[in-house]
Amino acid sequence: MQLCQGETGTMFPSILIFGDSTVDAGNNNYITTLFRANHPPYGLHFPGNTPTGRFSDGKLVPDMLASMQGIKETVPPFLQPNLSNEEMLTGVSFASAGSGYDEMTTLVSRAIPISNQLGYFKDYIKRVENIVGEEKASKILSSAVVIISAGTNDFVFNYYDLPTRSLQFSVNEYQHFLLRKLHKMVKELYYLGCRKMVVSGLPPVGCLPIQRTAKSPLLRSCIDMENKDAESYNDKLKKLLPQINAQLRGSKILYADIYNPMMDMIKNPQNYGKAASKSALVPYFRCRMMVTCYKCHVSNMKTNEERFIIRGLCQRRIRQIFWIYDILLAFIT
Repeated sequence: MQLCQGETGTMFPSILIFGDSTVDAGNNNYITTLFRANHPPYGLHFPGNTPTGRFSDGKLVPDMLASMQGIKETVPPFLQPNLSNEEMLTGVSFASAGSGYDEMTTLVSRAIPISNQLGYFKDYIKRVENIVGEEKASKILSSAVVIISAGTNDFVFNYYDLPTRSLQFSVNEYQHFLLRKLHKMVKELYYLGCRKMVVSGLPPVGCLPIQRTAKSPLLRSCIDMENKDAESYNDKLKKLLPQINAQLRGSKILYADIYNPMMDMIKNPQNYGKAASKSALVPYFRCRMMVTCYKCHVSNMKTNEERFIIRGLCQRRIRQIFWIYDILLAFIT
């Protein structure tokens, strides 16, 4: 995928984000869910050193893209109160950590389903129309870039770790089920006025910290079958997107490869200038099993041993591969 090709000036005036924790700028701060990142160590390298709800210690990829294109430094969450007109016109994130294409996924995570994210997008369109009028709002939407990043939670929560969809579908069937959901979403965005979209594939799901800890607690090896499933899904997605492009006149829908860059970082961490680790931010058994990073407050720990471990691990957060979004961005731009 090439979003930026060395051209000068802004390639798109607005950026609109849908998906899960990889692109949630803080919407989960405003809903009732366990999936929150509004506490340390999140945000410790974000401007102002403040947790914002982003599942990173710094900016997310959409923030970096917006900054690279001269749109703005960060993309705010749509649910943030009192957004300025300028913020609305230059784009927001509708994403919610724990979300997925499958509505059943959010029954577990209590995140904002993709269908509800689209509902918020319709509210957003009305607000933009109130600011600049229908004609200019239509131009903003058609020239905006839409980023869609979801699917991982569907497999982790709904297929591998909980016996829900795996009782109903084979892996191949569930992949097609999710891709039909994605297809429907892209078509709805198109009919609402969007033309430029970037759809992210799956990461190496079997190498995610929660999966390696749950399935291989001693060796903590990557789960090869889950990685193969992710590759298979990505292959299907890459074939689907050109078909959707052909169906939707004037659309430009691109695929973003997340899998291969992350696998390369996992296999060759020495190539990235940091002691990048494939561990979770907190590679301590009790915390690795959690869906979000444990708060770096020693008061949460019950024993002196736990306090010592957590304090040290949170201090070396920068070494963890799942936080190095700036390196990942270099692969997909």
